[in-house]
Parts: sequence; C-alpha cells; structure tokens
Amino acid sequence: MATTFKAIPFGADRRGDLDNPDRVAAYYLKHSPETLQTANSITAIVVNFRGFDTLGEVTVLFLAATGLASILYRKEDEEEVERVSLPSSSLVRTGAKILFPLILLLGIYVFIHGHLTPGGGFQGGAIIATGFLLMLITYKHFETNHNLMVWLESLAGLAFVAVGLYGLFVYGSFLQNTHSVGTLNDLISGGLIPLIYIFVGIKVGEELTNILDILLKIKKS
Repeated sequence: MATTFKAIPFGADRRGDLDNPDRVAAYYLKHSPETLQTANSITAIVVNFRGFDTLGEVTVLFLAATGLASILYRKEDEEEVERVSLPSSSLVRTGAKILFPLILLLGIYVFIHGHLTPGGGFQGGAIIATGFLLMLITYKHFETNHNLMVWLESLAGLAFVAVGLYGLFVYGSFLQNTHSVGTLNDLISGGLIPLIYIFVGIKVGEELTNILDILLKIKKS
C-alpha cells in the first residue's frame, strides 16, 4: 500500500516552535516512525522525503568516477603501469585475508540495517570499498573484476532509478513506497527504504573501489 504525505509550506521551519506539526523537522520526526516505520529518521529523509536529492548525489559520484576512469585508463593503455603496494609480512597478509570478508560483511550489515540503526547505503558502500583497499595495498597482484563491478554498479543504479520512477508515474511521487511498510524495528520494514539502500550500497561500494584501484596504479620506471 502506498504511503502519501501532505505538502509542507516553504519556509515552515521558520514559523512556530519544535512542537509545531507544520514545522518541517517536526513533521519528519513524527512521520518517519509512524508512517514509514523507520527508526532512523535520517534514512527516511534521505531515501524517501528527499529522494531526488539522493539521486543527484549518486549521479555526481558516478560522474566523478567515470571522469577519473576516462582520464587514467587512457594513461594505462599508453604506458605500462603497476599498482602501489606496501611490503607486507606474512602476518599482515594473513590478517588482511581474515579481515577482508568481515569488512564486507560489516558493510552489507550497515546498508541493510540503515533504516533501523545509524548507517545506510553510502556508509555501507564506503566500508566495502575500505575492505577492497586493504587487499589492494597488501597484495600487489590482487585484481578486481572490473567488468563484473561495472555491471553490478550499472544494474544497481538502474534499479534505483526504475523504482523511483515507478513510484512517480503510478503514485505521483518519486521513490514513493509501493507496498506495506511493515512494523517498526523489524528488519522487513520501512517499505522500499531497505531495498533502495541495498542498491545505493552496491553502487557506492563499486564506484569507490574502482576509484581506489585506479589511483593506486602508477607508471613503471
């Protein structure tokens, strides 16, 4: 069942006190747990109330990653390059192997539970990229599958836009919840918010990992 909201007048934050229901902040704090069933009000704002802004942020990150890749990949084609890596002992290499899956698991946990606890897609994606960075600087010959990462990133971005446009065309609001929001504090709650943050987490993680991989490559002497 779709969730609908009333329009808040422009400049409503400047009128009345914090308890005024027409105040934007008070409206968000009230309707995040009551209407969207999300314990994390910031998540509700980012992915629902101001979903267009989030789409813009993801687009800016995508354009930055694409621009950087287009410049540095040209250099990689023209010159033989190698990745910057640290001299690693067996202890560091073993520790990296153990920590890598745990870091990925933490990143996934953060964006899946973004509607319940502090975190979300951007934070979870950054944590995932940190795990790949650990492997990239520890193992000189560690390689990421760029084709797979590009496909995952593209599919996640398209899914984000498709879900948003479906809500816009069917219910008149971008990223409109199109099914039951569930029960507050349950993992399956918040309507489309957990699904959207999964898409954002995958996209951000892939983009940041690609950027880090590109920046760590230098020309061979």
